[in-house]
Amino acid sequence: MQIIPIASGKGGVGKSLVAANLAIALAQSGRRVVLIDLDLGGSNLHLVLGVPVVAQSIGSFLGKKGQDFTGLIQESGTPNLGFVPGDAEIPGLANLNSSQKRMLIRRINALEADYVVLDLGAGTSQNILDFFLVSSGGLVVTAPTPTATVNAYLFLKNVVFRILQSSVVPKSAGETFVRDLFKRRSSLQRIYLPEIARELDRVDPESARRFRAAIEAFRPRVIMNMLEDPKDAETINRLRRSCRQYLDTELVHLGIIYRDELQDRALQSRLPILRYKPDSILSQAIYRIAEKVIQMEDEDRSAFLDFESLNDSFDTAESEAEQDFTDKMEYVEELLSTGALTNGDLVETIKTQHYEIAQLRRQNNLYKAKLVKAVQQGFRP
Repeated sequence: MQIIPIASGKGGVGKSLVAANLAIALAQSGRRVVLIDLDLGGSNLHLVLGVPVVAQSIGSFLGKKGQDFTGLIQESGTPNLGFVPGDAEIPGLANLNSSQKRMLIRRINALEADYVVLDLGAGTSQNILDFFLVSSGGLVVTAPTPTATVNAYLFLKNVVFRILQSSVVPKSAGETFVRDLFKRRSSLQRIYLPEIARELDRVDPESARRFRAAIEAFRPRVIMNMLEDPKDAETINRLRRSCRQYLDTELVHLGIIYRDELQDRALQSRLPILRYKPDSILSQAIYRIAEKVIQMEDEDRSAFLDFESLNDSFDTAESEAEQDFTDKMEYVEELLSTGALTNGDLVETIKTQHYEIAQLRRQNNLYKAKLVKAVQQGFRP
């Protein structure tokens, strides 16, 4: 069984869209899939799937002792795909205690499926980090905006430091070192992982060995969502460089997805985009990502994760961005020629895009100003 936790550094980047439709694509390939809404406190995955709210959910499971976890799995409307809903209406559900979290992870690991897809909440709470780390190849969804990219980096940084906390030997010099390190919160911004690893090796070689082994096994995957232009795909390279330099972590690029207003129509129709319009550019991007996930399962893991393959994953994503943009423009031209899209519709679409671009530019300028100020004050990522 492959567990695929899906997270994001911030909300609004299409994490649940990816989780729901990737699960459907995997199920359509003949795999047995269970999709679990673990966005505890903000569960809304049932809306993307278009399934009704039911009484049996993770919230009710945690509130009743002795309940069978598999009994929560309900029909999703897609063959081979079961769905476990969360429950945002139960106060405090997002704040699981350690025993509840461990129990959920045990139940998830015991499921009979080829893939279990976990839709996690946005942010960096300890519960989200621990659910993300049930697999060494968790998936981070981000977008081309500066804030989304920075938040994706901060999320991965928190994951790496969570690995550090979990790797040290209990009651050792390494545990004392890490505990003291986390007491100096302000210094964590200026320290990067290679320095920490060297210092840990000096004070506790065994903890350092365990940490290095955990980091080497950690291969997070990333999807760039909500592209408008092929050049947007290049922003992921900054995230890759930061992770490599400061976190000693290599990313695997699973692919890109263009922004598509059809997703809003699909959501209004209470249908996943793969069922609403399976031949859309967005749907084809999801299918392409699902194929890569299956390929990663079938290939030898060590061969896939060599440096050349990692580079290839980024080169392939850039090529896909250019091809999808070409297909998108050809589709617009076809609608114009057939009369399905009037010149007025095209003008309104362009106006909307110009407005969105202007908003992004203002956001980018604000971010640049903050970054310059931070650098002047001696900030280091």
